[in-house]
Amino acid sequence: MVGTQAPVRVVLADDHALVREGLRHVLDAEPGFEVVAEASNGADAVLLALEHAPDVVLLDITMPGETGLRAAARLRESLPSAKILMLSMHDNAEYVREGMRIGTHGYILKDSAGEELRAAIRAVHAGGTFFSPAVVRRLTSAPEPTAPAAATSQLESLTPRERDVLQGIVNGHTNKAIAAQLGISRRTVEAHRESLMRKLEIHSVAGLTRFALEAGMQPSE
Repeated sequence: MVGTQAPVRVVLADDHALVREGLRHVLDAEPGFEVVAEASNGADAVLLALEHAPDVVLLDITMPGETGLRAAARLRESLPSAKILMLSMHDNAEYVREGMRIGTHGYILKDSAGEELRAAIRAVHAGGTFFSPAVVRRLTSAPEPTAPAAATSQLESLTPRERDVLQGIVNGHTNKAIAAQLGISRRTVEAHRESLMRKLEIHSVAGLTRFALEAGMQPSE
């Protein structure tokens, strides 16, 4: 139809057929999503993503053969335009940190509600990040040794407005949403984000999110 927005094209990867069926059902339940392919392991997920060039790849972390994290690392190199959302039964802090090191865009638990899954896919597709609340609690309660002191020092070097923008990024908001919340223009938000990346020597939204969480910032509403 003329004027309708193209659906978010998704590749699903999970080694359990029933889980994939459930994920597809959640996405089919609301307009705006299109599952273009399904994979039961990491290697097939990479091949299918390269074939279909989806907007978002939903990757289970623990799959036989090539794990979701390994597949994510390959996809970041071979298909950098795709947003990667990790999926797991476990709120394991090390899994989350490794995903952020790789450059994935979010981490959601399998017992999340369907609306949370849809919100996560929308958020990463729009250029933000998304982490299940339980994941954030686990991550902030188990900080990496040696990282917090350096991260806190860097956080203190930022201007108040840069910290406001960073908080918006941690919340998973887009530049447009941050601009509306702060009462500034989208271009100003973009300028602050560029300044953040330059000062912190971080070049991705996922990297900024990881830095902020390690420095003690937490998502807020």
